[in-house]
Amino acid sequence: MKMHLIIRRFAGAFILVSLLLAHYHSLYWLWFTAFVGFNLFQSSFTNFCPLEMILRKVGVGNETGQDNQTSGSGCAK
Repeated sequence: MKMHLIIRRFAGAFILVSLLLAHYHSLYWLWFTAFVGFNLFQSSFTNFCPLEMILRKVGVGNETGQDNQTSGSGCAK
């Protein structure tokens, strides 16, 4: 699976889970939603994505023929 698809799924899942937690548990979970949104925003300028670095270290998305980029592509490029 391509790296950018995995990153988008993680971001979407984190946002939905934090919204559910904010609704049913505590509004402080919206800070996590803001963190995810800010990280996506900053990665569009800096091309730095912590999740991408973590996924590369564990070998996700490095199968033959997928994501042949050697430099960081930023979150959900």
